[in-house]
Amino acid sequence: MHQRYHRLEYVKKRVSLKEDQAHTNNLTSKSLETIIMLIFVILLIILAILGSYHLLKSQNPFKEHGLPYKSYLPILGSTWESILRRKPFAVVIQEIYNLAPSARYVGFYNRMTPIVMIRDPELIKTIAVKSFDVFRNHRTVNGTLTDDVLLSANLLLLRDNRWREVRSLNTPAFSTSKIRSMHRSMSEIAVNVARYLSTLPPGQNVVEMKDVFTRYANDVFATCAFGITVDSLSDRENKFYELGREALDIHSTPILKLILIFAFPKLARRLGVSLVSKEATNFFTRVVSENIKTREEEGVTRPDFIQVMIDSNRSKGRNELTVEDITAQAFVFFFGGFETTSGLLSFAAHELAANPEIQGKVHAEIDRVLVSNDEITFERVNGLVYLDAVINETLRMYPIIPITDRECSKRFELPPVLPDTKPYVLKEGSHVWFPIYAIQRDPRYFEKPDCFDPDRFLDKKSDVFNNDAYMPFGAGPRNCIGNRFSMVETKVALFHILARCRLEVCPKTTIPMELRKRGVFLTAKNGFWLRVVPRHSAILY
Repeated sequence: MHQRYHRLEYVKKRVSLKEDQAHTNNLTSKSLETIIMLIFVILLIILAILGSYHLLKSQNPFKEHGLPYKSYLPILGSTWESILRRKPFAVVIQEIYNLAPSARYVGFYNRMTPIVMIRDPELIKTIAVKSFDVFRNHRTVNGTLTDDVLLSANLLLLRDNRWREVRSLNTPAFSTSKIRSMHRSMSEIAVNVARYLSTLPPGQNVVEMKDVFTRYANDVFATCAFGITVDSLSDRENKFYELGREALDIHSTPILKLILIFAFPKLARRLGVSLVSKEATNFFTRVVSENIKTREEEGVTRPDFIQVMIDSNRSKGRNELTVEDITAQAFVFFFGGFETTSGLLSFAAHELAANPEIQGKVHAEIDRVLVSNDEITFERVNGLVYLDAVINETLRMYPIIPITDRECSKRFELPPVLPDTKPYVLKEGSHVWFPIYAIQRDPRYFEKPDCFDPDRFLDKKSDVFNNDAYMPFGAGPRNCIGNRFSMVETKVALFHILARCRLEVCPKTTIPMELRKRGVFLTAKNGFWLRVVPRHSAILY
């Protein structure tokens, strides 16, 4: 049985890409990308002309109603400073949020689309929970992005009944019992990272932590979602890591493809434009196919996501889920948690290094677990109260995705934006944004919001968790399905790293934190550079 399991752990050797891929395919792919870019430039010029005309001629719904709104530029809208990389996206959203401090909501343009930004946490709850049937979906392009096999089950993109079906299918994988069963695999990867960091020689111990945590997250998702074992710290260019990063990259060429898909979905479909390359799609599909085949041949099971899908098929007595379906479901895991978890770990590490007294409290809590001589179980790590507070405070200050949105499916009347004003009516197809980053930085809801203070999550009087303003994983039924998995994954990594290491600021550390101006996700402008020092007095295990 052990040999079978060992063989399964190394399925990756059987699913590596063949090296004899035709050179002509690469040339064809590059030529197609060049054609797409030329078409895109031409379409963008046409779009700019039409958009300018539209914005100049059309009536402003916010101005008509007397609703506070952010001024805008043709085509670029109100968020133009973010698009032109003059300011981080989260900062631009925060400035729009602060436009009218007494208003329950404000208006702005996201490029050419009018958006209502909801500032009132209570109203957000009403929209996201009580009126969920009216605000079921995110803004997407029906059917276009889901032509990509790896994105066909992405919960962010799916709508209405299809979203409910896929959400229901994925929910069992994120139960407490399933996450507990994955804890050992997470811990083995985290221990490997901790050993790597704690044994760096003095001249090489200044590390860009985002790179380390990205590789940790990659390896966790490789084993927990796809059922294979990789070590991205030693094998830095393994196919799973390289193609996974490629598939998740939404900058440069992919962002141009995304704009083309959103602006001209029919044309994009005819041209065969996809966000994920065929190489990546074929690789991940082959990983899943070989993995399932090995389990069937060897008669073994694993505590991972693929096993949940296999068991689902067996319980129904027929193979309703194809290999492509299971691959798409597994990629939901990967897509949703890769950037967010590595980003969360990076910001937590930065704040711990910048606040050594807080890091000292975490060290003390971890050491109490280590000296007990008991097994380091899921329950013991998950029960670290102060470490939990550190992670929650990191999520408050740095929600990696700074906003979430909802699309209105039918006429909906918002309450008056200010006293003695009329209600604002959202028409079918209108969009609202929830500014998570801005609300969680609002001093009305969090005292000294720019101060990293984990104690606020220990103060029973503050009752932060019941505060509608705290929503790092979103709000309502369409919140992040993997939030508990992400929390455990983060705790496990910090536990093992801090058991062996002390994190310190260095000359390359940026204090105070500066956010990068490129992209939507929160990340550091100059990277997360820290000095890692082994804890010689720590109790190793």
